[in-house]
This record gives sequence, C-alpha cells and structure tokens, in this order.
Amino acid sequence: MDTMAIGGWRDPAFEQALWASISGDVPWEVVTRFATLVRESGTAEEREAFTYLADRLSAWGVPHTLHEPVCLISLPRGAALRVLGRKPEDVVAKTPSFSAPTGDGWLEGQVAYVPTGFAADITQIFGPGAGVPAQVRGRIALTEGYPMPGKVLDFMRAGVLGAVFISPGERIHEGICTSIWGSPDLDSVDRKPTIPVVAISRPDGERLKALVLSRRRPPRFAIQTRLEERWRPIPLLVAEIRGRDAPEEFCLVHGHVDSWHVGVGDNAVGDATLLELARVFWAHRDGLRRTLRVAWWSGHSHGRYAGSTWYADTFGLDLAAWCVAQVNCDSPGCRDASAFEKVMWMSEAEELARGSVEDATGLPASGTRPLRAGDYSFNNIGLTGFYMLLSEIPEAEKTRRGLYAVGGCGGNIEWHAEDDMLPVADRANLIRDIKVYATGLSRALNAPLHPFDFRKTANEILATLRRYEAGAGGRLDLSAPVREAAGLRGDLDDFYRAAELLAARPLTDPDVRRFNRQQRALARVLVRINYTREGLFRHDPAVEVPALPDLADAPRLGAVPEGSPEYYVLSTHLLRGRNRVTWALRDARRILRGEA
Repeated sequence: MDTMAIGGWRDPAFEQALWASISGDVPWEVVTRFATLVRESGTAEEREAFTYLADRLSAWGVPHTLHEPVCLISLPRGAALRVLGRKPEDVVAKTPSFSAPTGDGWLEGQVAYVPTGFAADITQIFGPGAGVPAQVRGRIALTEGYPMPGKVLDFMRAGVLGAVFISPGERIHEGICTSIWGSPDLDSVDRKPTIPVVAISRPDGERLKALVLSRRRPPRFAIQTRLEERWRPIPLLVAEIRGRDAPEEFCLVHGHVDSWHVGVGDNAVGDATLLELARVFWAHRDGLRRTLRVAWWSGHSHGRYAGSTWYADTFGLDLAAWCVAQVNCDSPGCRDASAFEKVMWMSEAEELARGSVEDATGLPASGTRPLRAGDYSFNNIGLTGFYMLLSEIPEAEKTRRGLYAVGGCGGNIEWHAEDDMLPVADRANLIRDIKVYATGLSRALNAPLHPFDFRKTANEILATLRRYEAGAGGRLDLSAPVREAAGLRGDLDDFYRAAELLAARPLTDPDVRRFNRQQRALARVLVRINYTREGLFRHDPAVEVPALPDLADAPRLGAVPEGSPEYYVLSTHLLRGRNRVTWALRDARRILRGEA
C-alpha cells in the first residue's frame, strides 16, 4: 500500500457492477411522486412519502425500521407586514419556522434599518450574526438576507421587538430561524426565538429601506406571524444492509424527506438517491464487507435537524463505537449542476471523497470544509463526514446569470420556494450523482483499512494553530498545541507506514481490526476539537463553527487593548481552549501508541 494514498483504495470490478445496476427509473419515479406531495414535518402528506419509501423497501426485501420520535416542530401558517400611517400599506411576507407567533394580534413599533448585507456564498448563509448596534433596542429591525439563526440570535440579544428580512431576490425563501440544533434541552431552550420574524421580497425591501432612510422620524411597522408549533411524532426510516465480514461496523448515508412546498431540488432528488442506493447495495449485498445504513429524516426543515439529532441521541453509543463515516445526501442531480467545485468533506476523507467524484464522473472535484448545516448532527460524537450538497451550477455560470447564494437545489434559486418543482431536477445529473455516492460508500464499506488519512487532519490543525497564533499578535502562546500537533503528524507517518503490512490482509485479521479501531478513535477526538465547542453527545448551536473553535477568537485578542476587561475575558477563554486542544492532541497520540 502506498501510505500517501490510503484513501485511494478501489475495487474496480465491484464498482463497475454497482454502476451497471444503477437505473434512472426508480429514482425518477420517486422524484415525480414526491413532486405531488407537500411534505411538512409530521403531516399526512409527508407520511405518505415515507410510506411510499417503506413499501418499496418491503417489495425488495430490504430490512428497515420506521421510528416515530416526538420532536418539537414549527410549521409557518401565515404572516403579514403593514406599514402604518395615514394610508396603511400591506406588504407580502412570510415567517420562518420558530419565529415567535403573534397569533391574530399585531406587534407594532418604530423601524430601524440595520445594514448586514446579503450572503456572498453558502458559508455566509449559515454563518454567525453580523452584530447589532445598541440603538435598535425596542425597535423593529429592517435588514438584508435570509432570516437565519445567527442574525436572529443577534437581534434577540440586542432587544429588538421584531425583525424584517429582505430576501436577495424577488422570491421570498422559506427558512428556519432558531439556533437550537434539534429539539431543545435544558442547555439550549433559552435560545428559542422570542421575537416575531418575517421575510419580504427584494423589490419590497429596497422600497421600504428607502422609506426608512428618507424619514427623519422612523416609520412604524406592524408584524403578524402565525405558526403551528408543538411537540409531535415525526417519521424516520432506516434501512440496514448487513455486511459479511464486520457487520457491526457501518456507514450511515442519510438525507431529509420533509420539504418546503413540494421541494423537488431540496430534497426529493436526495430521497430518490437514497432509495436507489438501498436497492443497488441490497442487490450486491454479498459483496459488502461492512454494514450500510440508509436513513431518511423528518424534522430537517421545520425542526432544525430534529430527526437526525434524535437518531444521534438515541443511537449515540452505537454510533460512537462502530460508525465508520456519515455521508449526507442533499440536493444532488439538479438542473445545470455540472460542476463539483465546492464539495464538502473533512480533511481525512479528502482523497476518498475527491477520488469518488472524479472516478465516477470524469470531472474534476475540489473541496471545502463541511458547514454546520445539512444534518451533520454527528460532529459531537466525532464521526468523519463527507458530502452534503454535491454537484452545482459552475461558479462562473452563477456569476454570469447573476444568481445569488442559496443553500441547495444545485445553486438554482428556486430553493425553499414554491417553484422548486419538477423542472429543477435533471434525470441524467441524478444518475451521475448516484454513481458518486455509490462509489464513495463502496470504498468506505469495503476497504480493509478505513480509507481515511488523518495526516491531512493534523496538517489542517497545525496550519490553523499557526494562523491563530499569528493573529493574536504575540499575546497567545500556542507552542504546546503546535508541538503536539507536529508530534501527532510524525506519529501518523509511522502509523500509516506500519499499515503497509496490513493492506493485503482480510478485514477480519486482528491487526486490521485494531488499526480500524484506532482510526475510529482518532476521528472521535480530532473531529470533536475541530468542529465542536460542546461536549460529547451534545449539540452545538446551528451557526457556523470555525476550525478549532476553542481558539478561534485568538485574532480578537490581538486587536483589543491590553489590560482591558475584554482582554482578560478573551485570555481566560483562550487559556481554557488551549488546554482542551492540547489535551485532545495528546489523546490522539496515546491512541496511536495503543494507550487509549
């Protein structure tokens, strides 16, 4: 085995057999059927979609379980915005899930314009808030962008009465504004939105912004929001195809069934992909060494990933012990999505994920760090993850068309809107993307050695530490974690060099099993310090998490006055973060020595 290419393991004959079995018929039937169903979480039409999937699995004989957890779900049921004055004007508006309801009443207040700008890319869509000036307290804020959790949380903390968001285009996109990941617990329930929130179109927003800026005395708005919010049962469907050699080890591939409107591009195409993967791998189950779990979630759109979070909570011990990788499937196979330019993968999975795209499609692929989005509900357990969104409209073509940033549908701006219908899907692109998923999964399932290279993770961590130390301007000593990260990088060279002797052995060989346990243990440590702030089996808020988040505020330390209260708060925070990161890196080195 070339130790620089542990992620390059392939079984060409098996992959060719998988590719030959992929048909466009089954997935396209799913897409066209789901294009007739409004699949709100926990509703009858969503249940119809789950029944359709389960019936197909039953017809093929694929073992599966339908779970029905009770989760907190918020379904928007109407919104209104009124500009008050001698001649009141009504403006078309929508409210996101988990906005505070006004019911039949209205919230009134003076308006303050808060410029936060539109997202330039998907990272900014899910990013933290932009900060809110203190003078908006007690007013209704008018601002740009989607009503996403980071901005809404900022407005709540600033004491605004309510918020009006200006969409980036003529469509008013649906969304969810809570920062609570999954259903709330005692640690997160206080972050539940306490203000009514609405979104309006770009033309209406620009007109109202001009009105606000032209007035010496701020105009008054009135907001009305109606939502159906309660704890309710939602369906979760999980198919399991057992492996022959190490059935307790498994990969989890997953996506959401619930949608905004009929949601073809987000995510009927993903549901179709998952069903075809279940059919094809079931047909080739005799060739699987490990187990494949295929999961369809509810509660993604209306519960902030409530379904996948429930699964992570309920089966957390099993996932921590045996899950090789989690693979997300959202918005594949969409119209004009001909590029793989910003595919999400964790560093250790880069070679596997990139190679699977390029080998299955013949197209180049480049990657980016996975967002805190897309049912990545398993970071706090420490699972290696790859993929989320996959193919997209090429960036140059988006620019040429003047498309703004969206969070799915292959970059098509019908995302989270009424017209995310059948024309958003592309049958040929869907078949191509199913091949990508089948390829990546077959390699993760069948490679004797888990095909992840944590040297790339160590390199990422080392580069991040050096960047943060430089940003702190000499005020933060990160020599201890830098030393441990560099030592880990060297230890990993020895670890993968020794693995050369294992490459030709069967998966059941005790030394191979030991190597794989160590690989999983490395993920449990390194994923958690690189993607989470909260503890094991907890869930970070639904806002973007920077690399090594415990130390991400280091550049702020370099910018504040030395000796100020903020300086001491930051110093205390970063000292604790340095301890956590250093200890985790030492843990990783102990794992490689067989001491943990």
